[in-house]
Amino acid sequence: MNYRHAFHAGNFADVVKHTILTRILAYLMRKDAAFRVLDTHAGLGIYDLFGDQAERTGEWQEGIGRLLGAPLPEDVAGLVAPYLEAVKAHNPDGTLRYYPGSPFVTRHMLRRQDRLMAFELHPMDADRLKENFAGDFHTRVTELDAWKIFGTHLPPKEKRGLVLVDPPFEEKGEFSRMVKSLVQGHQRWPGGIFAFWYPIKEPGEVEAYIGALKATGIAKILRLELTIRAPSTPPRLHGTGMIVVNPPFVLEEEMRVVLPALADLLADEGRGRWKIEWVAKEG
Repeated sequence: MNYRHAFHAGNFADVVKHTILTRILAYLMRKDAAFRVLDTHAGLGIYDLFGDQAERTGEWQEGIGRLLGAPLPEDVAGLVAPYLEAVKAHNPDGTLRYYPGSPFVTRHMLRRQDRLMAFELHPMDADRLKENFAGDFHTRVTELDAWKIFGTHLPPKEKRGLVLVDPPFEEKGEFSRMVKSLVQGHQRWPGGIFAFWYPIKEPGEVEAYIGALKATGIAKILRLELTIRAPSTPPRLHGTGMIVVNPPFVLEEEMRVVLPALADLLADEGRGRWKIEWVAKEG
């Protein structure tokens, strides 16, 4: 599976992923103390939805295209507001053309005391990302294999923050690499928040991943999923998931409000399903 960001920018998976991201950041902002976000697979940072790659799939039309401007219950609207504000900030004329990836969603919310470290392995993408953040002293862009940072860049000096892991799933073994990296990162920073995105394409593969997470013995692992259609043969992307380690105590409750609404809005013909469960819970 090739999940390069540019082809899928703004799709249903991005909507769920970036909504969760902004809720974690909103929680971190409850305290004045600085925090740091490490974005391991940062991509280009921002995407032109009228560009060749995004237009080739048009997936954004069934993702952010549905959410932006949709009538939402007041409680849902309040929770997705930071995410939508980040999108609107990059489309000041009111026309949806540019979609901010996770580095720009994060950067939109950072305060003066907070910092972002964005990592990208692909040389061309890393160069574009550096250009996109040129002159921004709150953000440092590094061309690096993101799987190496778990042994070298943790914990951050702020001792507060988030590691966001959003692999492109271009190579086999990404699920195993995520488990290995979590174990390594958690050993170095047991109090940090870790968020791992994954595609739901083959349910058996996902369940094996969940089993491997349980086997780590790490406590406080929350599983958040949304599917927009039934599994198919041959397999195609039908859902999106996030594993959050050390989640904010309000995240489960917030997602019980947001995910049902997103399932109704983003799914094919009312086929949306959502799941919230603890893979491991302290005590």
